Amino acid sequence: MLQQVDPDRTKQFAGKLLGLYTGCALTKLIDIGHQTGLFDAGAKRPGTSHELAARAGLHERYVREWLGAMTTTGIFTYDPVSRTYSLPPEHAALLCGDTAKNLAPMSQMLNVFGRNLPQLVQCFREGGGIPYTEFRGFAQSMADVWRRIYDEHLIRGFLPAAPGLPERLQAGIHVADIGCGAGHAVNVMAREYPHSRFVGFDIAVEAIERAAAEALDMGLTNARFEVLDVSQLPPDPPFDLIVAFDAIHDQVAPATVLQRVSDALAPDGIFLMIDFKFSSHVEDNIGNPFAPLYYGISVMHCLTVSLAEGGAGLGTMWGLQLARRMLRDAGFTHVEVVDSPRPQNCIFVCRKEEGDKAKRRMTHV
Repeated sequence: MLQQVDPDRTKQFAGKLLGLYTGCALTKLIDIGHQTGLFDAGAKRPGTSHELAARAGLHERYVREWLGAMTTTGIFTYDPVSRTYSLPPEHAALLCGDTAKNLAPMSQMLNVFGRNLPQLVQCFREGGGIPYTEFRGFAQSMADVWRRIYDEHLIRGFLPAAPGLPERLQAGIHVADIGCGAGHAVNVMAREYPHSRFVGFDIAVEAIERAAAEALDMGLTNARFEVLDVSQLPPDPPFDLIVAFDAIHDQVAPATVLQRVSDALAPDGIFLMIDFKFSSHVEDNIGNPFAPLYYGISVMHCLTVSLAEGGAGLGTMWGLQLARRMLRDAGFTHVEVVDSPRPQNCIFVCRKEEGDKAKRRMTHV
């Protein structure tokens, strides 16, 4: 028996689809605006399409059509009398500048993912995954996104989540960043805490080269970088602090990595893991405005790069419940989850406790 179709619901869903497809097209145009400096040009002062094109050093005809999309979607405003376009300061705050509020680099990352769509469709049919090496441009876009976050939130937001940690860093400890990417977090910490020693590990040679070059430019003598699969992280010498920023869920062998981290910590060491603040259960994520985006990112990148190597395929949305269980299995007897300055992230503050105290705690888990 055929189900009755509600024409009103069909119309509502058609409107939703229009919004989704429009957003997809605009994501590409926001990327163009970010890369060409059009948002910065518009943020300076209102201008005609010719004036904005001249400020950005671009061809006016393309700029005019781009502005049509930006205006009709409400990103720019338009005065038909003067034929000038304006980028409101409230919009510019989210599309310009070096602060963590600048969301424009996210569009570049999403467009990098889209280039591998034919391969991803094949994965749906045949299994397997897309290796990390196929995501050309991802390391740069990821660094562009997180650089601003580190500059704004690392020292005053992420690190103080562990009470007493800034003071220990000030006095001098040994720190590792696993999956450090372009290494900006390591370099920011090394600059802030000259008495501590820092090392960044990543499997991507290009990212490590960029990290080392930045450390050299900053004149840092307490930061170094090494190409390493962190599932091979050695237990000696031990680290007082190990950090992981958005790096565990796309590992090939995340359980092994967490065990290696646990083994590599000094007895009073801390593992600080910044990851996404979602549930492991899809029903709990319904209504979370960030959830659809990050499920999508998981499908297009985090999940598939792990599966490409026969990995666990945790995905971006592995969630708090699974993360807690895996941390406990790795030997972290005390795990505290605290909010981060970014609503889509949380901070796991993980410690091991030795001897009878740990045994007593474990009997209550």
